[in-house]
Amino acid sequence: MSTQPAELTVADVTYEQLAGTIDHSLLRPELTVGEILDGCALAARYRVASVCVRPADVPRAMQALTDSTVEVGTVVGFPHGANATAVKVAEAEQALADGATELDMVCNIGWLRSGEADAVEADIRAVVDVAHRAGALVKVILENAYLDEEQKRLGCRLTEAAGADFVKTSTGFAPSGATHDDLRLMRETVSPHIQVKAAGGVRTLDALLAVMSLGVTRIGATATATILDDYRQRAEG
Repeated sequence: MSTQPAELTVADVTYEQLAGTIDHSLLRPELTVGEILDGCALAARYRVASVCVRPADVPRAMQALTDSTVEVGTVVGFPHGANATAVKVAEAEQALADGATELDMVCNIGWLRSGEADAVEADIRAVVDVAHRAGALVKVILENAYLDEEQKRLGCRLTEAAGADFVKTSTGFAPSGATHDDLRLMRETVSPHIQVKAAGGVRTLDALLAVMSLGVTRIGATATATILDDYRQRAEG
């Protein structure tokens, strides 16, 4: 019988480990250029894993983060996943040419719900092939809010079969985001070398520690400062 992993506490993780799970999200459509630059500065100051910016903002983010360790990521087929595969490939190629090193792509949700497994896998693989040739990571967004349990499992299996690096819960723009049940399902469905990213609803330090306890290695966050300031206060206390 499987046992639940012990929930992590502040004492179990270093600042670097915690910050290294965060992709600081800068994807809202109304963000101004100034807000994008402020977000990049915040990401550099807190030394997070990456920023995830809108595709048109990649060159600006690259320039803003030149002297930092923060990776620049962007999205492909966002947020609906229904772009033609050739368009997703073109998006990926442009993002990579602009300097992005991580791509969060949305799978074709409608195809996945229809059981079109070969088409979904081919769609993911086309982006993975382009990204991996450039040394970039691919995180595949399933958008679990629209899927039943078997569709989530199928999406996980197809993500792994297509060679992607992460399976991810959500865009953050659907009716719901990451749930613990979904994260457990995803972690147990994919092999250990496939990582799991939670997005949508991880807004506090305790919430981050809880999903890390389930095997999550990245989250998408807008509450980066809140989470990491809380860690520093508790760790110092």
